[in-house]
Amino acid sequence: MPNLKDISKNLNYKYVLVGLLIVLGFIIFRNAQIYLSGFLGAATLYVILRGQQKYLTEKLKYSRGASAALLVLEALFLFLIPLTGAALLVASTIYPVVLEAVNNPEAIRLQISEFLTLVEDRFGVNLLDADILSALPGMTFDFLQTLGRGVGSFAINLVVILFVLYYMLYNSESFEKAIGEMLPFKDENKQILAEETRLIIQANAIGIPVLGFIQGMFAYFGYVLFGVEGALLFAVLTAFASLVPLLGTMLVYVPISIGMVLAGDLANGIGMFIYGFFIIGGVDNVARFILQKKLADIHPLITVFGVLIGISMFGFWGVIFGPLILSLFMLFVNMYRHEYVPGSIAEPRITTRYKEGGKVKMFRNFFMGRKKKRSENS
Repeated sequence: MPNLKDISKNLNYKYVLVGLLIVLGFIIFRNAQIYLSGFLGAATLYVILRGQQKYLTEKLKYSRGASAALLVLEALFLFLIPLTGAALLVASTIYPVVLEAVNNPEAIRLQISEFLTLVEDRFGVNLLDADILSALPGMTFDFLQTLGRGVGSFAINLVVILFVLYYMLYNSESFEKAIGEMLPFKDENKQILAEETRLIIQANAIGIPVLGFIQGMFAYFGYVLFGVEGALLFAVLTAFASLVPLLGTMLVYVPISIGMVLAGDLANGIGMFIYGFFIIGGVDNVARFILQKKLADIHPLITVFGVLIGISMFGFWGVIFGPLILSLFMLFVNMYRHEYVPGSIAEPRITTRYKEGGKVKMFRNFFMGRKKKRSENS
């Protein structure tokens, strides 16, 4: 029979070890926070590419190193380079404007004053505020510093993603086994967690960029058609605006339309608004419906608040990682309630997969069950 003294001693050692892990983990996290986007990006791409790694090593008999290197190149050319291009496009376009505002604030204030005066004359709305205009130089300087830090962090984390992703793919089996050992759930819920995590990552890391790209592409055609200057930049901004519920892309094309009307280009201004409302806004509903049939459906509030939280934490990367982290947090809450709270009605999931297909399957199972029961009774 085990000695109670030895048991108590082992428990004390266990808690000491847990305490050391927490302290050291906090120190590491605090000093490596700048690289957090890189680790999250690598983990996200790992989940997306894990199936291909398994196919290359098990079916095609590639070595772990060769398959990991191929998939890192795939991630670079299909995911990271397009994202980098979009980020650099926005930064390179905004940077000169903000720099001009810092170096020549009077000219910028004069332009803004003229525009606001024009709006006031047309619509009779008082928008001119001297305090806001006087604060513009400080605001633009702060924005310039934030933009510079964001670009630097973005470049660093791109390199981190490539290195971490390679070693995660190379040691995929031991990595997954270690994660499974640390999860405080029974085996069934660990399997559900793995499936939900994959669906969440697909919905956020694939669904959000694809939806934004589709709307940005249609917006670009419209901006070119109606003669909008800087059409490519506004198309990228429209893609990012697609994340915002209700208003969404209207945040971009409505001000453009108003600006064109105020500038005297009435036909193109009205045409731009009509195109934006019916084409850019319409394609959002169609694309979202198609994507929800192929990918998991995440509640829009999680996406919105995730983006707001993520941008403050990760900068540009927060568009993807913010909703991902918030989705996982809600998933862990549901799993905890399901497993450890007696009588809880929570399900260990947060995704809704294949909305229409799910309904069809539900009714099929219901009627097949009744048919089977009827045959058993007869």
